Amino acid sequence: MIELVLTRPRSFMFVPGNKPRFLEKALGCSANVVLFDLEDGVLPAEKPGARKMVREVLGAPSGGPRRYVRVNDRTTPWLQDDLEAIVSEGLEGIALTKVICADDIHATSQTLAQLERDKGLEIGKTKIIAAIESARGLVNAVCIADSDPRVVGLMFGAEDYALDIGLGANRVKEAADLLYARSAIVVAAAAAGIVSIDGVYPNLDDPAGLEADTWQGRRLGFTSKSTFNPRQLDLIHQIYSPSPDDIEYARKIATGFREAEAKGDASVAVGGQLVDKPILMRALQILESIGETV
Repeated sequence: MIELVLTRPRSFMFVPGNKPRFLEKALGCSANVVLFDLEDGVLPAEKPGARKMVREVLGAPSGGPRRYVRVNDRTTPWLQDDLEAIVSEGLEGIALTKVICADDIHATSQTLAQLERDKGLEIGKTKIIAAIESARGLVNAVCIADSDPRVVGLMFGAEDYALDIGLGANRVKEAADLLYARSAIVVAAAAAGIVSIDGVYPNLDDPAGLEADTWQGRRLGFTSKSTFNPRQLDLIHQIYSPSPDDIEYARKIATGFREAEAKGDASVAVGGQLVDKPILMRALQILESIGETV
């Protein structure tokens, strides 16, 4: 049996920043990245306490999922306090919510740099995932993705986006009304060489819907998916991992190209199929995703 050790995150799980029980369990969950939430899941009166609890979790010994924090957006009075509380050695990055343009990234990056300087941290260590949650954010997604070296991913905020453009409240599996937005985010992220994170599937009691929605996201080109519930992680990991057949075929392609190069040939046939450079590059990406080098 092939053991998968993926180097690229497949899952991002939101964890309420004001729930001690969830915070305690978060670093032991199977998510690749945890997003401690200081935004929608925390009422204004509870935000100071949530910041303190999240800061304590970030200070825990290393190990477990990578640690990000979903912070409030620039239009709120809470972002500065969020950043001052959480920027630390234990924080890998933030998910900046409701990003609408590159200026949101630039301003936040400057604030992060000042905080890193004040705290004696390496300048630039705090990464940014930009959440695209509106029509304006979507049309600016390419500029946002390429706006700053700190930006490592684009995340689709499906529910806020649907509200912004006037879609209905009920989500259905393989929703055609979100196809354009999801595809645009995938393309913008791929063009910038960063990860793309699909939005959550909100119905926790619909495993068939989760499976259909997750497969659709993967086929569109997303590199990972977000969730609120650990029960969804196994399926997300399964769908966003290469299958054993994919891995074996990728190995055959890589081996075939090595042998062809040794003979001075520029092309190779694997299983009767002529393999060109794009197919080789995809095979190498699959092998890289499980930690293999060729």
